[in-house]
This record gives sequence, C-alpha cells and structure tokens, in this order.
Amino acid sequence: MALVNFTNLDFDQIKESIKDYLRSNSNFTDYDFEGSNLSTIVDILAYNTYISSYNANMVSNEVFIDSATLRENVVSLARNIGYVPRSRQCSVANISFFVEVENPRILSLTLQKGIVCSTSTSFGGQSFIFSIPENITVPVVDGIGFFENIEVYEGTFLIQEIQVDSINKEERYILENEHIDVNTIRVFVRENLQSNTSVKYSLSKSILDVKSASRIFYIQEIEDQRYEILFGDNIFGRKLESSNIIEISYIVTNGEGGNGIGNFTYSGRILDNNGNPVTEGFSLLTTLSESRNGNEIESVTSIKRYAPRIYSAQNRAVTSSDYESIIPRIYPQTESVSVFGGEELDPPEYGKVFLTIKPVDGNFLSDGIKRNIKNELKKYSVAGILPEILDLKYLYIEVFSNVYYNTNLSRSLQFDQDRVIKNIENFAKSNELNRYGARFKYSKFLNLIDNSVRSITSNITSVQMRRDLRPELGKFAEYEICYGNAFHVKNGPNRYNIKTSGFVVDGISGNVYIGDIADSNRKKGSLFLFRVKSDVDEDLTIIRKNIGTIDYEKGEILLNPIKIISTKKIKNDIPIIEISVSPKSNDILGKQDLYLQLNINDVQINMVEDTIESGSDLSGSVYIPSSSYLNGDIIRK
Repeated sequence: MALVNFTNLDFDQIKESIKDYLRSNSNFTDYDFEGSNLSTIVDILAYNTYISSYNANMVSNEVFIDSATLRENVVSLARNIGYVPRSRQCSVANISFFVEVENPRILSLTLQKGIVCSTSTSFGGQSFIFSIPENITVPVVDGIGFFENIEVYEGTFLIQEIQVDSINKEERYILENEHIDVNTIRVFVRENLQSNTSVKYSLSKSILDVKSASRIFYIQEIEDQRYEILFGDNIFGRKLESSNIIEISYIVTNGEGGNGIGNFTYSGRILDNNGNPVTEGFSLLTTLSESRNGNEIESVTSIKRYAPRIYSAQNRAVTSSDYESIIPRIYPQTESVSVFGGEELDPPEYGKVFLTIKPVDGNFLSDGIKRNIKNELKKYSVAGILPEILDLKYLYIEVFSNVYYNTNLSRSLQFDQDRVIKNIENFAKSNELNRYGARFKYSKFLNLIDNSVRSITSNITSVQMRRDLRPELGKFAEYEICYGNAFHVKNGPNRYNIKTSGFVVDGISGNVYIGDIADSNRKKGSLFLFRVKSDVDEDLTIIRKNIGTIDYEKGEILLNPIKIISTKKIKNDIPIIEISVSPKSNDILGKQDLYLQLNINDVQINMVEDTIESGSDLSGSVYIPSSSYLNGDIIRK
C-alpha cells in the first residue's frame, strides 16, 4: 500500500486509515470491523498512533522559539542566540538615618551588607525585609555618621560558597535559590579555604572587551528559573584554579509584591572603623521614597519577542528596532519605548535619534536615569548619531456615547450602564492603547459597547483628542501642541473646532478661552482669545485676535508668546489647560512620542431607550436619533 499523506491526525481519521489499509488485503475485503474483536485492536492502534503523533508534534514545536511553550525550552533557544532573559527584580526604597557616637576614635561607620530594615507592620498580610548587596561606609563628622539616601532592596540577602574542583570537568556553579535578582549578584573568589583576602569578579555581558586575565563571570538562566554562574577559560576571562573558593551573594525577592512600602523598622548591623559593633545612638528611619520598580521575571511572550530582535541588533543600535530592543536591557523598568529619527521631524534634525520611554512605575524619567541611558547607549550607537530622550506626552481620548437599549431585555438601566463602563475600563487597560504606536480602533470600540450586554441594540459614539498644556506661569512663553492626527474642520458659521478649559492671562481680568477661525482653504486657521458672560452662557466676546495658528492637516496648534497667570484646572498639583479637538479620522494613532490613553473619567455614557426595539414606538414616528457629531457651538470645557 502506498504511503498516505495525513492532513488531519485525529483519532477517527487514523482509525479509518487503518481499516482502509486492512481492507486492501484480500483476507479482510468484506470483514465487519465494527462487529468483531478486531475492532478493539484497531482502536488500540489508532490510539497509540494518535498519542505518538501528538507527542511528535509537541516535540517539534519545542524546537523553535516561536512555537515553544515550555519556559526551559524558550530560555534554551534564546540562550543559543546570546539572549539572557530579565530576572525578577527587587523593589527599591530610599531611606535615611544617622548615628550619634561619643567615642572620638570612631572615624567612620560601615553598614554591613545584608538586612537593613523590615516592614514595621504587615503589608498586605505579608511582612517584608529590605537589604543591601554591598557594605556602605560613611565618615563620622562632629560625632554623627549620616547614612543619607540609601537604596535598600526588598528581599533576603544570601551567601553561597562553592569550592572549585578542577578534576571534575563537568562541574557547574548553580545558584540554589529561585527568584533571584541577578542585578544584586556579587562574586568574590578566594585562593583557598585558609585565605582571608578575596578578589571581586565583575559581570560581563559581552566578550568584546574581555582579555585572558579579566576577572569576569557570566550568568545564564537554567531550569526552574534558577541561574548558573560561568567563568572564563584563560582566553575570554581568567580561569579558576583548583581549591579556589567562590563566594556568591545575592538577594531573593518577591518582585512586584514588594512595591508601595514606606514604613520601616531598622534591623541592620553597623561596625565602626575598629571593627566593633555599634548598637546605640540611632535616629528614626526617614523614608525618602516608597519601594518601587519591583518586577516579575521576564515572561515567555517577552522572551519570544525580544530575543530575535536583540540577535538581529548584534549589539549595535542602527535602526529604530535596534533601539527598541536594547533600551529594555539598559533600563529594565521600561514599559514601552518609541524611537524615531530626526529626519522624520518638521523641520528635520539630521544626526539625531529621538527616544521616548514610558517607565513601569510613573510617567517620567529623572534626569539621572536619562543620563545613564544615554551613556549606556554610547556602547551600541553609531558614531555621529546623538540620542535625545524626550519626556512622555499623553494623547487623551475623550468618548461621548449614546447607548440604545431594549427595555424588554434589560435587567436594569444601571446594570447595563455598569457593564458598558466595565468593558471600557478593561479596554483602556489593554495593550490596544497602553504603548507607543498604539491605535484607537473606532469600529472595535463600537463593537465592544454593543456586545457589553444583550439588551444593547446600537450606539452613536463620538470621540475627541485632548492634550494637557502645562504652562509656565508668570512667564512669557511660546507653546506648540502636537496631536499627530489631522483635525476635523466643521462647516458653517460659528462652528468652532477646538475646546479649551479656562485660564487667566496677564492684562485681562477673568477666565479666557481659546477659539479658532479656519482660513478659506480650510487647511489652516488663526486662534483668538475670548471670554463669556457667565458659566451658563455660551455667547462669546473676542478680546484678542491672532494669538497663534492652527494647522488642521498636521494636527498642530502654535500659541504666540503669551503670559499665563493661572489656570482653571489643576491635575496632580500641576496647573493645566485642557485643549480638545475632533479628529479627522476616528481611528486615532499614538504617533512618535505620543502615548495614547483612555481614562474612564473622560468617558460619558448616556443610556437611551430604543423605543422601536422595545415595541413602544413600532412606526418610529417619535424616534429621535442621536447626532454622530459633537455640538460645534460648545467651545469651552
């Protein structure tokens, strides 16, 4: 019998194939397989073939990084292309305290590595300890030793000693514990057990600058989320000798579970310069910042995504995808990153590459972190290309939706509305939006509302884009607000395109607002300041013209130098001016350094009875449809 090409390896198909094969034999041509004992044997053969084919398929999947599912296999495949997955990371808090000493012979104090403080009370039902991976020494000045702005790491500090056995060629140096933050690993090597001196070895992430005598080590993840330490071979790094003692210290952490802790009790150990313990004179701990930046071990999905990109980058940053792959390795707290060349700007800035980074915890990077990232990028970037790190810019999406529902199918109006809001909240937290290069997909959003609950029959939804301008109060300044999306230009007289919150400018009493007048070609327009008679009156009085320009096609607003004194709205103690516009396309793109965000506070849901579907107005004679456009006469927030 010729070989059969199987296209579907399910049980029934295999069973039929076996029967067809047997029928090709003249002894079984008219055999009744279903009514005989041979049917049981056929079932066993089919079952055995099915299991074998399933196992073969799973094994073949585990050979490729794209289809592998087991973490050990994904990590092993990533290791073949030089990628080390990110470990679990300690949350870090900043504390300060001082110690008073009376003995004038005490010239310095050393806070010993290991535990420093612990949570004074149970945090979320669990207690945490915070440690440091290295000793910290401070001078004693006027009888006081100040330990200022110390970074303490959540987790348990452990030390593991291993004796080198040169006879055993297969010896491996495996760390015994899981959940290690590899950034806290410190390696020291002593000559033998009797030696009191040790030499520090440094972690190497590349072999480019490694010499035969370099005291370096490497790290790789192995099974069960543990780590193995590798040393040199006298070609790339110094080789260990027999009887050497390896002392490896590290911190085992709870990852993101240790974030948000701010109350500590001192539990550390301090020695003076004479080697004597200090047990009194301690001040209360001061928490400068709560614990933050704790993170879980890199997921399988993330490894699959970044390992091939890191390999293609080959330790150099040339293309934008190279930067996008390297930045998370330099700064592990990266949640999302956007990279674009200066040639894409208007006007272009050649010789520069611009980066915008959204950290996991917070919205902005400190100046110190920016400097560190730029210094690290010098190891990868091409000479003559200057990286510039831009601050995060939010592009907010405002939603106004009239949701129609059938009262006959509704449990209650409040229940239906809550379901819609819950779905929108889940959508707002998803990867559809919370990243650079994200796109708000209008049709998907409408479908999400319709499918929230079966009583909903349709929805009429309008969207707007908003940027929050943070003015320099009391100073003349020029402002450029970019949306990255073209604006919709409304038709007719007194149909305005932008809507702003109130603010006060120098020389004009009371709150003013910004309005726009489109040119005849409807591609650009001019801006003006106006005020209204009262909070309920939309009749405006223009008080200053030509305060700036608006480009509807580029999606840009430019304000001429203006001195803003105060603003009507304040967010997070920062005065802001909200500026909303209607997009030309309801599919809104987070372009370049713009980070799309949909906040439930920016969503207005109006539940409307569908009188036709509910049967109260079968003819539709009194049915009033909602408008698909926002009222262009309302020009202030």
